[in-house]
Amino acid sequence: MPEPRTLAAFTTLRLGGPAGRLIEVTTEEQALEALRTGGDQLILAGGSNVVVADAGYPGTVVLLRTRGIHTDVRDGVVSLTVAAGHPWDEVVAAAVSRGWSGVESLSGIPGSAGATPIQNVGAYGQEVAETISEVRVFDRDRDEIVTLPAAECGFAYRTSVFKHNARFVVLAVTFRLRVSDRSTPVAYAELARTLGVEPGATAPLEEVRSAVLKLRAGKGMVLDPADPDTWSVGSFFTNPVVPAADFERVRALAAEFGTPPSWPAGDSVKLSAAWLIERAGFAKGHGDLTRGVSLSGKHTLALTNRGSGTTEALLDLARAIRTGVEGRFGVTLHPEPVLVNCAI
Repeated sequence: MPEPRTLAAFTTLRLGGPAGRLIEVTTEEQALEALRTGGDQLILAGGSNVVVADAGYPGTVVLLRTRGIHTDVRDGVVSLTVAAGHPWDEVVAAAVSRGWSGVESLSGIPGSAGATPIQNVGAYGQEVAETISEVRVFDRDRDEIVTLPAAECGFAYRTSVFKHNARFVVLAVTFRLRVSDRSTPVAYAELARTLGVEPGATAPLEEVRSAVLKLRAGKGMVLDPADPDTWSVGSFFTNPVVPAADFERVRALAAEFGTPPSWPAGDSVKLSAAWLIERAGFAKGHGDLTRGVSLSGKHTLALTNRGSGTTEALLDLARAIRTGVEGRFGVTLHPEPVLVNCAI
């Protein structure tokens, strides 16, 4: 296990050096008091989407441990307000068990509820932006709590107004779900196949959750203390979105492998980062075990700490992959997690 005096103890990668100061808060009042102390601050909750430097973080780290779910059900619509520090999968499990539809395909994602709007968490055809109605935040510039409706959150693919923006600290998130024992239309082909339904059809909530958990576990995307393949930040790189003309160029370069998987993204095309990584020569398990890091043996998008790794070794692996994909296909991959006191 990571040394408890380092931030490695609070991240799913199990990497990261010491904090200048560590404050744990369990209530919103405590959180506000800590946030108002000023100075350089890092907010950590689940630690599932952050890469912390080996040198650690010299400022104050606020461990957000607030919990609680408040519900309001009216006319078949559920308003679900969740404290930022509440574990996300507990929220999904509660919604599914109570027959509330809208987040079932987001099962098994580690981290906290407050992290979901920051990068507009998505998986298997759902994104939280589809169900978030508002986000309660502490606005550091105004030194007050404000509530931002979804339209002001700047949601886009794996990003929002909150990402890489120290002004806002998420305190709570309100989701708008539907009372139904059926899922939203299953948009993701792999999930539809697993469920035995056609894309666009619905399925029982419990079956969708079970199928998603099974798919994620098969890719090492469900945390398991005994499995180093899950000691990661999940997908390290976002799926690149390129102009249509660039897609034609990539398709020509990849002709020996067949047509690259792709999805429409407005006037552009979204590509599969995992597919590009593997075809650029980085297979599952690729890495430098002498430095304690490698790609997951289950999925090429997950960079893992095998137990003896360092942040710098992990970032060196990320740099090699990014350079290899760019050299082979002319596509630049961008990291999905927040990099703290480090860069690639």
